[in-house]
Amino acid sequence: MPELVFFSGTMDCGKSTLALQIAHNRDARGLQGVIFTRDDRAGEGKLSSRLGLVTDAVEAPRDMDLYAYLVTQLSQGGKADYVIVDEAQFLAPEQIDQLARIVDDLSLDVFAFGITTDFRTKLFPGSQRLIELADRIEHLQVEALCWCGARATHNARTVGGEMVVEGEQVVVGDVNRPAEEIGYEVLCRRHHRRRLTSSSAHASALSPDVLPVGQA
Repeated sequence: MPELVFFSGTMDCGKSTLALQIAHNRDARGLQGVIFTRDDRAGEGKLSSRLGLVTDAVEAPRDMDLYAYLVTQLSQGGKADYVIVDEAQFLAPEQIDQLARIVDDLSLDVFAFGITTDFRTKLFPGSQRLIELADRIEHLQVEALCWCGARATHNARTVGGEMVVEGEQVVVGDVNRPAEEIGYEVLCRRHHRRRLTSSSAHASALSPDVLPVGQA
């Protein structure tokens, strides 16, 4: 039976790499897929991984009807055996409903990849709707690590190396950006709560014997 599958994880855990691998494996078996993405780090209409792999994709702005796109392509003689959606957290909730309709009405597997929560630990609307509708949710097993070596569970936005907790939910950036730019860093919950990034941790050089008195 066709499924809507949501692959979730923090930044830097290999979501886009897995999306590219799924596409490669199916293409090698003669299947043809449609890849949607939005605001990829490589630019418009691209699906890329941090390993340097990249392929063409269909840019999906918020006003795009994904179901109608597939119907039009199929009615014009195009072929689609499966659908991949990267950066699915950026999609509007109604677009997630369209993905579910692709599964139910067109009998196509849809593989959606995205992060669940933003830099404020709040659910992205697209991810929330995926959790509500997905037939299956897969948490990626490749663990991103916090600077302390613990498993990273939260995404932090940084400016000048310092963590920020206010601002627009969607600001395109990436990990490993120069410190003066808006960037992102994955942290364990403890250091996300303390707003302690790798940059600020090295700058403060706190002793491990010093308790974080007064921090929530």
